[in-house]
Amino acid sequence: MLVCFYKMRYFLWENGKITGMIKLNAAQLRAGKSKIKKIHPSFGGQKSKVKKNEIYIILDNVLDTYNIGSIFRLADAVAAKKIYLCGGTEIPPNPRIKKASINTTEWVTWSYASTTVEALQELKSQNSKVKIIAIEQSSKSIPYNTFEYKMPICLVVGHESNGVSQEVLDICDAIVEIPMYGVNISLNVVVSLGIVLYEVISKRKS
Repeated sequence: MLVCFYKMRYFLWENGKITGMIKLNAAQLRAGKSKIKKIHPSFGGQKSKVKKNEIYIILDNVLDTYNIGSIFRLADAVAAKKIYLCGGTEIPPNPRIKKASINTTEWVTWSYASTTVEALQELKSQNSKVKIIAIEQSSKSIPYNTFEYKMPICLVVGHESNGVSQEVLDICDAIVEIPMYGVNISLNVVVSLGIVLYEVISKRKS
């Protein structure tokens, strides 16, 4: 097996085919899969080589396209299994989502549901063991770092101003929030999700 370099890309190369996982920087990701596949046709199976974690992310009417794109980038970072885009959440292809995601929309599996409740019902029907956790401030919420995260898990984030809808909160298994110590009441949805995602990953590894 050889490690081959091409314009700052690296490939595990064996018997004339790419056989191992590669890492791409932001510029390479922006170029898109099609460019890499032109150079190495066997690169097409790379998505299937990524070992996915049993993490699902649901966007409950997240409206800012830069937030949506950034969540795709986060989902790729933790190798999440799927994103559900719900309600008024914009879907790819969209130039602002593409820019913020640096084309990770090509790598992360996603689907659209007209309502978040519909998406949760679909997920539960496919995997009855999945726990649904909302990241939201609520009278029922607990500090995010006190919850015992186990996979399979689904994290729900909501509208930038209104948060996760009450009908969704009512069917969640738990609600977690990030403590705020300054004058600001809350964090950006992407930041909040990132903090909890890496807490999930750290608990899995420990």
